Amino acid sequence: MLNVPVSAFPAPGSQQRAARGGRTKVPLKPGRSLMDWIRLTKSGKDLTGLKGRVIEVTEEELAKHNKTDDCWICIRGLVYNVTPYMEYHPGGEDELMKAAGTDGTDLFDQVHRWVNYESMLKECLVGRMALKPIALPKEKKCLNGKFRHGVGGQGMGEKNYDWFQTDYSVTVVVYTKQKDMNSELVILDYEDSRLRGEIIIRDYSYLLNIELSNAVQEDIAVHVAEKVGKVEIVLKKKDNIPWKKLGQPLESHNSFIKHTDRGLYYRKCKLISKTEVTHDTKLFCLLLPRSTHFQVPVGQHVYLKQIVTGKEIVKPYTPVSCSLQTHFKEPSCRDGACLFLMIKIYPSGLFSSELDHLQIGLPSQPPSHQLNPMHGVMSFGLWGLEIWWWGSTGSINLKLMFFNKTEDDILWRDQLEQLILQDKRFEAQFILSEPSKEWNGKRGKISSSLLSEFFKRSKQDSKVLICICGPAPFTEQGEQFLKDLDYCKEEIHSFTA
Repeated sequence: MLNVPVSAFPAPGSQQRAARGGRTKVPLKPGRSLMDWIRLTKSGKDLTGLKGRVIEVTEEELAKHNKTDDCWICIRGLVYNVTPYMEYHPGGEDELMKAAGTDGTDLFDQVHRWVNYESMLKECLVGRMALKPIALPKEKKCLNGKFRHGVGGQGMGEKNYDWFQTDYSVTVVVYTKQKDMNSELVILDYEDSRLRGEIIIRDYSYLLNIELSNAVQEDIAVHVAEKVGKVEIVLKKKDNIPWKKLGQPLESHNSFIKHTDRGLYYRKCKLISKTEVTHDTKLFCLLLPRSTHFQVPVGQHVYLKQIVTGKEIVKPYTPVSCSLQTHFKEPSCRDGACLFLMIKIYPSGLFSSELDHLQIGLPSQPPSHQLNPMHGVMSFGLWGLEIWWWGSTGSINLKLMFFNKTEDDILWRDQLEQLILQDKRFEAQFILSEPSKEWNGKRGKISSSLLSEFFKRSKQDSKVLICICGPAPFTEQGEQFLKDLDYCKEEIHSFTA
């Protein structure tokens, strides 16, 4: 196990140790700018000296490469040959040499953690550290050293994870081999020494479920390298001592199954605000636990659970954008810490009326979300959204049909009407089933004639996607009407729970 020795970095008096005003850079030679470095990495030149091979590097091998003309550095378990980068480093050679032949993760984090080293040094990648697991009796089944497990599943490939530590942190790394991985697909909880991490990989769910061997701080970080599908879970140690093992595996640890088979995992949240939007609709703001990483993708939903009259009731809701804070002046939350739910309150409804009676500061329980495989689609959470693509220009037009009973029921009416005036690509139509005598707009309920009048293909080569959101009977009727109008199933998406 690699551990970084405690050392001053940057060194006192070095050019990279800055005053309070910032970090001083070292003057570089002509032709050694960042753009020059990028051109060099794209030139096809062998910058590792290994002729394209990627190897496992032992601690002993890493330690041999500690000179300015032969310098390897390890950052988060990956080893880079930074020799060709020496002359391009803004902080100078001396600062890179502080980590020569060692694990420089902590040193790197102290100076410029924000730098995307994986992209900048990808052509210098030598390989991964070959960490040695500590032998333990089989019956203990401790997670220790480096683990690599294959997880089967419908051609998804092998899923691996390992872990490493520095003096101050422990990092768990999961290799999903899934391109376009993002932080919304990583759900993380830490409570009572238990680390539970679920990663959604298309239709599957990969689970880490570990009782950690030592205490960590609540502010857990998640880093995702989207292009290679690598997920890093960074834990800050409470006590800066070496860990002999990561922890004990718990139920379903290292499992890889259909995410619909995983079941729901509930976490307690606190209601911190409740704001009236219309006469029967309110915006609820729920605060997630501090040690939870939970970002619901657009168009996906969560489940709320309550005990009502002695019975457990569960209901799905689709979170809305946190940008609504601006319009409704909700209290600000730390990034990703809140869920915003716009909920219609039914006087005779058991669940919504009970939710409306919750007091500010009292807990509610939204679980991990069930992912509906529909990413990249805009969703207003209303009764219908149509997105058109056409031609080689890639221009997009959006049309919205919004069905309600009365004018007072129309959510976001002012904002939608402003958007119509601001952008000619957006068009909206409000249809009321119980309008007042003064209503000059469309009247009625969803029908084939209303849909055919509003949704018309503009060009032969246009592509269309029609999204439907609403109560089950409304959604089923909409799907059937659209099929009757010769829209195929690939052009229709229904947001259902």
